[in-house]
Amino acid sequence: MKEFKPRKKRILFLSTFITPFIQHDIEILEDFADVNCLITSGIRGIFEIFWNIFFCDVLFCWFASVYSGLAVSLAKLLGKKTILVIAGVDVAAFSEIGYGIWLTKWKRPFVRSAIRRVDTVLAVDPSLKTKAKKLACYAGSNIHYLPFGFDADFFSPAESKEKIVLTVSSGTTEVRLKTKGIDFLLQTASALPDISFYLVGINRSLFDSLDIAIPQNVTLIPAMEQRDLLSYYQRAAVYCQPSRSEGLPNALCEAMLCECVPVGTRVGGIPTAIGDTGFIVPFGSREDMKKALQKALEDNHSLGKKARRRIRENFSLKTRINGLKKLVLDTE
Repeated sequence: MKEFKPRKKRILFLSTFITPFIQHDIEILEDFADVNCLITSGIRGIFEIFWNIFFCDVLFCWFASVYSGLAVSLAKLLGKKTILVIAGVDVAAFSEIGYGIWLTKWKRPFVRSAIRRVDTVLAVDPSLKTKAKKLACYAGSNIHYLPFGFDADFFSPAESKEKIVLTVSSGTTEVRLKTKGIDFLLQTASALPDISFYLVGINRSLFDSLDIAIPQNVTLIPAMEQRDLLSYYQRAAVYCQPSRSEGLPNALCEAMLCECVPVGTRVGGIPTAIGDTGFIVPFGSREDMKKALQKALEDNHSLGKKARRRIRENFSLKTRINGLKKLVLDTE
């Protein structure tokens, strides 16, 4: 007689785009569930979402959006379990630079509905819970904190460090550049001509199109895969996260695992990641950022080692895996 094996939970995984941290969640879920990964947008995407929801047990959405708002509404009607991850832009309304989905009036009701109606909202940083409650105008009892998890075996330090300040970012627009504080970084670099800055992920063409000058001590490096980034994390003595708006920055945590001394702005999840292992400054204060970077470069490796311990203890991959598994499977 064949042994009975219960059917795996069927997850409809919904996002409008893919990133390394979204891909990590897909891989985690695929280990214990059947995952139908739907990366879609546009009118066709709406039809794809509505069709595929009928064949899942759990709807798992990345980011609050028009699409997740519609998907959650239908899934609730069908009695499906619903989960939504919020990570930054979906709880942002930064009118100064035109950043955040809440700035678009017709999208607000869909985003608000997604957050308020979903069974569980997973916030990757506690600051996002506060923002979601304020923007969606509700108590937020369905919001839970589950941070990203990072592989401390892969992101590991090398034997030596170079006097380099590293920043990793991405984007092809002025809004994205300003959201990540790259303009602030370049201003600071101009004031520290004897320090080498490496900026990975933003092409020179964007700066040229915006008529932004690149200081001579800033080296621009094209975007690359995570496995290639590792060597830069291992080389750099300092990692700088100069953001205007932020969730929980993956690159910052990865760099800390590689024993970079962290320097960042007092924004979103940056202080959550850094804690007492580096330097946190107000956004826009060039003098404070200058002093912080100089002190970080003078560190005798003690802060870098402390930074690695912090990420290992507070943002482990195991915690993320167990949290997602428990939520989907209702295990104790």
